[in-house]
Amino acid sequence: MNKKLIIFSAPSGAGKTTIVRHLLSKYSDKLEFSISASTREPRGSEENGKDYYFISKEEFLHKVAKQEFIEFEEVYSGTYYGTLRSELDRIWSLGKSVIFDIDVVGGLRLKSKFPEEALAIFVNPPSLEVLQERLSGRGTDSEEKLKERFAKAELELSYADKFDVILNNFDLDVACQDAEKIVLDFLDK
Repeated sequence: MNKKLIIFSAPSGAGKTTIVRHLLSKYSDKLEFSISASTREPRGSEENGKDYYFISKEEFLHKVAKQEFIEFEEVYSGTYYGTLRSELDRIWSLGKSVIFDIDVVGGLRLKSKFPEEALAIFVNPPSLEVLQERLSGRGTDSEEKLKERFAKAELELSYADKFDVILNNFDLDVACQDAEKIVLDFLDK
C-alpha cells in the first residue's frame, strides 16, 4: 500500500471542508480524514475525536515537547493546531490514504515533509469579498476574530502558487467534481 497524503488547504471559508467531506462520503473505502489536534473550543456541533482532538494548551505543548506532532503551529494568537504522528499511523494501518483539511502554512509544511507521497491542493475562493461574506454568515466568530481571519486570508491567498494544484471553488458542484478527478488520478499513480 502506498502511504499517500492528500492535503486540502485554503483560507477559512473557501470551501475546503465541504469538498473534503464530499470526497470522504464518496470514497470512504480509499480515504480517511486526519483529525487535527487543537487548543480552541469546539464550535457549533463539532465533536472531540471526530472533527478535532480538542486538548488544552498545556497538553498540546507537552505533546510538542515529546515530538508527537508531524507539524503544528500557532494559527491564531494563543490557538494551536497540529497533526499527530499517531493519526497517520492509524489511517495507514487501515490501508487508506490520509486526507487533510488544514490551514495553508500547515499544508505546505506537510508537503515539505512528504514531497513524494503528498498532493497539496489549494482551494481558491471566488474572491476575498465572498470569503468575508461566508465567514460573517457563519455567526461563529466575534468581530475581532473575523478581522483576524480576514487579514490571514489575504496573506494565505498569496501562497496559492506554492501548491501542486489550485482548485477553483467558484461553483461548489464543479469544484467537487474537479476534486474527485484530481484525487483519483493521484491515488492511481
